[in-house]
Order: sequence, then structure tokens, then C-alpha cells
Amino acid sequence: MWTKSHSIVTKEVTKEQMWKLFADVNNWHIWDEGIEFAKMEGEFEKGNFFTLRPKGGPNVKVELLETVENKSFLDVTKFPLAKMFDNHTFEETPQGLKITNTISVTGVLGFLWRKIVAQKIVDSLPNDMQTQIKAASKL
Repeated sequence: MWTKSHSIVTKEVTKEQMWKLFADVNNWHIWDEGIEFAKMEGEFEKGNFFTLRPKGGPNVKVELLETVENKSFLDVTKFPLAKMFDNHTFEETPQGLKITNTISVTGVLGFLWRKIVAQKIVDSLPNDMQTQIKAASKL
């Protein structure tokens, strides 16, 4: 299994603001320039699915495996012979809110999907997290 994480500590947002930002899947395109749209019917909860389309890419179905309100969520995207897990955590610390995003890829063709998809996501995490904080601070 291949795993990469990025964390940031900020006093600009609360865990509730970050949760609200991510739970509103249908509006991700407003603050995430990398996607054309994201669509979810129902609640942001374990067992539910959403569809997103990366700019220039095909629709991707994502399943929420775990959600703990204002604390964390884990989702999985299934590729041929591989899975990509995306874990987001929000942890209060004396220095501020610690936001961590961990991407993991498993499976026989995991090496291929890491190169095609996951590495690009990981490389953009520092900038993406700053964008998320900026968007969440307005909520």
C-alpha cells in the first residue's frame, strides 16, 4: 500500500466550518478549481455515494466509508484492480485546528493509479488545503 499525508495547522477556521465545507458536496465546484462538478443525493454519511468529475476527466463514483461529524471522513474511489482511499481529519490543538489529508492506494494496479491519479492529488494538497481553509472561513 502507498500512503502520503499532508497536515496544516490554522487558527483561521473551526472544525465545524471545515465539516460544513466538505459536507456540502454539491457546491465543491465553487471552491475547487480542479473539478467540474460534484453531486450527492442524500446526507453526507457513511454508505452514501457521490459523483464528481475532475476537469478534463471522466465521472468518478466515490463512497463514504466513515463519517464522524466535525472530526473526520474517509472515502474510497474504486479503479480497475485498485482502490484509492482519501481520509480527512480535523483535530483541535493548542496551536489551532490541525487538518490532515491522507491518500492511500491499494491493489494489484495500485502503482498505475498512483501515477495517473493519486500523486497529482498529493502534490496539490498544500495549495488545495489553503483554498479549503479560505473557502471554509467564509461559512
